[in-house]
Amino acid sequence: MFKQLFALIDADFEYQVFDVREGVFPENARQCDGWVITGSKYNVDEHRDWMIALKKLILEIDACHLPLLGICFGHQIIADAFGGKVEAYEGGWGVGLHRYNLVGNNDFIKDDSDHFAISAMHRYQVTEKPENARVFAESEFCQYAGLVYGDNIFTVQAHPEFNLSYETELVKLRKGEVIPDPVAEVGLAELQAEGAATDSQKVARWMADFLLR
Repeated sequence: MFKQLFALIDADFEYQVFDVREGVFPENARQCDGWVITGSKYNVDEHRDWMIALKKLILEIDACHLPLLGICFGHQIIADAFGGKVEAYEGGWGVGLHRYNLVGNNDFIKDDSDHFAISAMHRYQVTEKPENARVFAESEFCQYAGLVYGDNIFTVQAHPEFNLSYETELVKLRKGEVIPDPVAEVGLAELQAEGAATDSQKVARWMADFLLR
């Protein structure tokens, strides 16, 4: 999905995939010029062996000062690796099209945006940010929706790689199973509202610029 997302903005990247869930890791942090940790069905507090190894890799990537992006689970495990707190949010599930306000001085954002809207799909979130993280995006529902660490790590809680149709089908699939019906209904209403649109391409440009700067 990230290949498709970056293709929308004509980002000329080469990709190598490591399925860390199966114990497939790079030889070292310098095997790639930049890194993306995607979403996952797993939760950070499960403390699986591959998660422990992944957190070591995150610290190695940072020590090498290489660019790293984290999305949803990636956002959370990076925060956990640096001493933040991740837990099931007392406000429950965040699904549908969520709007986030930009805060602070963000030199990787070249446009004049003061907010963005992308698809959310999470029950866990960062509830205490690491000391070395700075908030660049926030909402009433998700205080630490976007974090940057120095000039080489960029993470977001929501999913720029999800388009509206994919998110809609995912909410329908999980409705009444893992997502409570009332929450799912609100999310679906947002996704299907007249004029609903994501800022995924805009966020993709920010991420690409962050990787390349």
